[in-house]
Amino acid sequence: MSTMILWLSSLPLWQTIPLGVVLPTVIVMATTLMVRKLAGLNRLEANNEVAGFKYAVLGVIYAVLLGFAVIVVWENFRDGQTAVMQEASALSTIFRLADGVGPGAAEAIRDAAHHYGVVVVTEEGPILARGGLVSLNATDALSGLYTAVLNAHPQTLEQSDAYQNLLVALTTLSDGRRDRLELGGSTVPEIVWIALFGGAIINVSFTLFFGTRHIWVQMVMSGMLTAVIFLALVAIVSMDHPFYGSLRVSLEPIEYVLFAVGAKP
Repeated sequence: MSTMILWLSSLPLWQTIPLGVVLPTVIVMATTLMVRKLAGLNRLEANNEVAGFKYAVLGVIYAVLLGFAVIVVWENFRDGQTAVMQEASALSTIFRLADGVGPGAAEAIRDAAHHYGVVVVTEEGPILARGGLVSLNATDALSGLYTAVLNAHPQTLEQSDAYQNLLVALTTLSDGRRDRLELGGSTVPEIVWIALFGGAIINVSFTLFFGTRHIWVQMVMSGMLTAVIFLALVAIVSMDHPFYGSLRVSLEPIEYVLFAVGAKP
């Protein structure tokens, strides 16, 4: 199941929508027509009252599960954006405060901050976009930035104040990167994926037991229900890995910081 989810999320949306939404919708509509021809209208109409009551309960249970999954992956995706913004903001602060700790250490801190930003944008970002976990070079670059900051020795009170704020910014940068890496994995457990896709199949299959006078009306209703359910599933799949696939959190805020300080990646 996990392999299939990763494969689906790696596809561009113009491929995911036809495969994940249009195809199931067409299959369900065609199956509705086939079941009508095999079972007949009278048999299906006899099920409407009892089946409608049961389907109402089934639909509510699945709606709760589907809605919960959408909210969880969306919050995780949004937290990924927040982590990147936090990391970029802290990196910008480090660049701006470097000159405040003395001319001797400022150049070393700026060089180390620039190296870290470049490695994150050019190496760690693509690794995450391919489904990887972390760049060891980015970890080394962060360690180098720590070393450059800790080697600074402020001489005046103003330099000490800037140095304290620099340490806070460095801690924020490290926390932002840690959050970004932790949020890069899947949010939805394997058992929940099984429940989501299994519940979708059960819900759309249940519509086959109903009968309406006009078959095309039932086909359209079943198709719309299928489209809505699988659109939600596609959204969950696409956002489950915030830094992987076609729909992912961008590292542009960090690129912008490097551009703003005149240090292009």
